[in-house]
Amino acid sequence: MRCPYCGGLDTQVKDSRPSDDSSAIRRRRTCSDCGGRFTTFERVQLRELVVVKRSGRKVPFDRDKLQRSVETALRKRPVEAERIERLVSGITRRLESTGEAEVTSEAIGEAVMEGLKGLDDVAYVRFASVYKNFREARDFEELLGHLAAGAAQAAADEAAPPEETSPARRPRSRAS
Repeated sequence: MRCPYCGGLDTQVKDSRPSDDSSAIRRRRTCSDCGGRFTTFERVQLRELVVVKRSGRKVPFDRDKLQRSVETALRKRPVEAERIERLVSGITRRLESTGEAEVTSEAIGEAVMEGLKGLDDVAYVRFASVYKNFREARDFEELLGHLAAGAAQAAADEAAPPEETSPARRPRSRAS
């Protein structure tokens, strides 16, 4: 492994452990040339994915780009790095396990929006505004209206009494 600081090829693994969701191996490395310390991740890659852009152009799937996009949406939000890693790993696994070699950029964007919606509303709105190419305040109002309607429905569902699936039977009283 090449050192990111000096470019040296003589690096040693000092510690290896699985990530929190066991989707990767985290390795702490030290460079013998400059003494620099850095971390690498080893992940299973089920298949080489190709992203089909809106223009029709095809580019290799870049997990790091996905990670950066999610981190940008979540910048200065109270979300732990482990949750971000789980979200990105989950999206990547879903894309790889479809059995298709090509995936559209729209499918990736929708998967990110779905994940962010469950993680952080502000990050969801940030990502949606870029992904959906918002041009006017009205675009934000519409998205926030959908978000508020979904939150109101969820609150109503929680407040509703549970439905009974079968009539309750009362025990017979015994005459003594």
